[in-house]
Amino acid sequence: MPKADRAGFPTYWTTFGQGPRAALMIHCSLATSSAWGRMARHLSGLLTMTAFDAPGHGRSANWDERCEIQLGNAQIAETFLNGPTDIVGHSFGATVALRLALMRPEMVRTLTLIEPVFFAVAIRDRPESEAALHAAEGEFRPAMDRGDHMTAARAFTHLWGDGTRWEDIPAEQQQKLADQMHLIAAGSEALHDDPGGMLGAGVLDALKMPVLLMEGSKSPSIISVINEGLSARLPNATRAVIMGAAHMSPMTHAQQVSAEVLRFLEANPG
Repeated sequence: MPKADRAGFPTYWTTFGQGPRAALMIHCSLATSSAWGRMARHLSGLLTMTAFDAPGHGRSANWDERCEIQLGNAQIAETFLNGPTDIVGHSFGATVALRLALMRPEMVRTLTLIEPVFFAVAIRDRPESEAALHAAEGEFRPAMDRGDHMTAARAFTHLWGDGTRWEDIPAEQQQKLADQMHLIAAGSEALHDDPGGMLGAGVLDALKMPVLLMEGSKSPSIISVINEGLSARLPNATRAVIMGAAHMSPMTHAQQVSAEVLRFLEANPG
């Protein structure tokens, strides 16, 4: 479980499994590399998985705002590519995975995007999605605007969390979530404004690797709109829905998600 500079950033990472295929796992905001532990138990026969703590998460250093944060994550992720690799990303990590695939397509054997929160796709395809998202977020944006990060964290986890009631989260963990709200704010530009130009004409069309787009049947409705839009742009994409799951399916429905990933990977040996 080493820690060293990756793309010039102090980064912690770990590995799971001893399978014949190399994989890179990119976790969601407010989680850590350990979030992949439940899925790793099901994938370890096929994959040797590397997972790193994103800046500001887990044992990696605090984010220093050296660049746009999605790009910073992708640059760190790129350093772990040593040959053809199956990339798996969740939520914000899925948007990082997509950006990484555009940076180094020749190194990406397959791409699995679980609940990608690339809101710009939905807003471009269905402009009414933006108002619906703001309504679903509840107090999140007003609380962020007034600097009330505790209320913002409560609203954020209500929409994007694993279903645990805020009142049941220990006070120490509540404070940690509130302290990380600046990371959510830092990622907003990438998710809403697409500074990486991923939605430019023909950009995603150029990605030829197999792509799996996953969502939960109980996820916020905008996720389905995003996956619909990505599926229309990516030439080799398939979709899967995890019944009964919401946004945190890699943790709450690890077996079902893993079964879909295994089916996809076995159909695409590279």
